[in-house]
Amino acid sequence: MNPASLAFDLVIFDCDGVLVDSEIISCGAVADVLSRHGVPTDLNYALRTFLGRPASAVTDAFTVQTNKPLPDTFVSSWREYLFTRFEQELVAVDGIRSAIEAIPLPRCVASSSDEERLQISLGRTGLLPLFEGNIFSTTMVKHGKPAPDLFLYAARQMDVSAPRCVVVEDSPSGVKAAKAAGMTAVGFTGGSHYSVLDNTETLLNAGADHILKRAADLPSLLREISADGR
Repeated sequence: MNPASLAFDLVIFDCDGVLVDSEIISCGAVADVLSRHGVPTDLNYALRTFLGRPASAVTDAFTVQTNKPLPDTFVSSWREYLFTRFEQELVAVDGIRSAIEAIPLPRCVASSSDEERLQISLGRTGLLPLFEGNIFSTTMVKHGKPAPDLFLYAARQMDVSAPRCVVVEDSPSGVKAAKAAGMTAVGFTGGSHYSVLDNTETLLNAGADHILKRAADLPSLLREISADGR
């Protein structure tokens, strides 16, 4: 693939549900932890409510629904449980490594996860070397997704203008953030969580320019977008 033939200068990847197949694990852990703390939650609700959202969305949900202050051990116990499950269950999204390696463009990660979680997720799945030094977390900006701040920050750090960026996202909030940033948004539906809750229509309603069902098809999709002028 010739970089000069592409309409983009940067590919921005969300992490959870795009690079690593973590959303079923993450939202399952959220459901378990909230339920243990008196907020009955199932996987479907967690996927609908927290997919692509920062950890603060979960802690805010607890305080709103219980009208109680957050227990001191809530976040630490949740993270310990989540990272244990990552160690046991987390894998890369099928086909994503070969797709990344086939695209001759600069790339970065822009995720609602914090930096520690990103390092663990990408390290556990062997994807960290593909992005070393170009990993951006919501903790680096004032407003997380669906605000455009994180994607705009990533583009500035990579020295690429927003219209020359394409974002690969699995969540409606991420798609909204990409569009608010003035970038091309690819809605990705290849994560295992889409077998439980199919958000394809929601991604389109959020503004996704294209839908990608298999990570392996990303290089050809970028060629098609470039040939069609987006």
